[in-house]
Amino acid sequence: MKILITGGAGFIGSNLIRLALARGHEVLNLDKLTYSGNIHSLADLEGCAGYRFVRGDITDGYALRSAFEEFSPAVVIHLAAESHVDRSIDGPGEFIQTNIVGTYRLLEAARYYWLALPTGERDKFRLLHVSTDEVYGSLGEIGLFTESTPYSPHSPYSASKAASDHLARAWHDTYGLPTLVTNCSNNYGPYQFPEKLIPVTILKAIGGSPIPVYGDGRHVRDWLYVNDHAAALLAVAERGAVGETYNIGGGNEVCNLDLVRLLCGILDEFRPRQDGRPYSEQITFVADRPGHDLRYAIDSSKIRQKLGWKPDTRLDEGLRKTVRWYLDNQKWWQPILDGNYRMERLGTR
Repeated sequence: MKILITGGAGFIGSNLIRLALARGHEVLNLDKLTYSGNIHSLADLEGCAGYRFVRGDITDGYALRSAFEEFSPAVVIHLAAESHVDRSIDGPGEFIQTNIVGTYRLLEAARYYWLALPTGERDKFRLLHVSTDEVYGSLGEIGLFTESTPYSPHSPYSASKAASDHLARAWHDTYGLPTLVTNCSNNYGPYQFPEKLIPVTILKAIGGSPIPVYGDGRHVRDWLYVNDHAAALLAVAERGAVGETYNIGGGNEVCNLDLVRLLCGILDEFRPRQDGRPYSEQITFVADRPGHDLRYAIDSSKIRQKLGWKPDTRLDEGLRKTVRWYLDNQKWWQPILDGNYRMERLGTR
């Protein structure tokens, strides 16, 4: 297929592009290259015959129309988004602009492109909007998010993603645009910008800094290895039913404190501290995030049963792969820390 991927220089996008190319698809990557969009994440793809990159903003209707006209995609996978909860607390405006307005502009560009396609190509066209489990709000100690769970977002980030989900569904119901929506649990793996919990923990630990844990560390997340997520997205793009939503989870529930301890244990093995002390001694409890949801957990039975997808990576295996990648790829993350970003705490107000 010819796949237009928005936000392909980001964490999930760069891993998805590699998998799509490996499976023989042709990819156009449209990315604005904001602070978390790193073109160096795709440096090894320069010159690849099936890959093209265009720098563009999804809020720019002209850039979107040009991408559709020049590339003629059969599928769009929409990943471009502002995605960090803490950053959304400090600056919600960018989240409204990119996640809501940008999604609207993409849907409109896709609609006019789709309407102009010959009948056979129009019937095959798909637009997959990639979202998050955070739109569902917070679970108690039991239960799972399903595709019919009511939305209850509690942060500017999750509210903006909830709005964009509704737009994608509305453009299908109102205009017939063949959209699909996925809601995934927390991703982890290579090329993740170091503002998220796992890379922050790794880099703070090896840098000898306090490892911050919000509140009491008992907030629970379901962790999904990014390559498993990429495989799920391709399964939905290739075989998903138009108008449907698919939840994608890793089936790996763990509280933040236990996750940080697991990472510290792996680092103790891979790169012991010079003083021989465990990295867990660097764990420091800090004030909790405003509106911090207690627990997320995904029911992935629909995508497993309907599309035959399941995660292949156990949490212990994925964490070891991830720690090893960050230890072996300082040349990727060091320029980030040498720039304007210093892993400082955001979202405290």
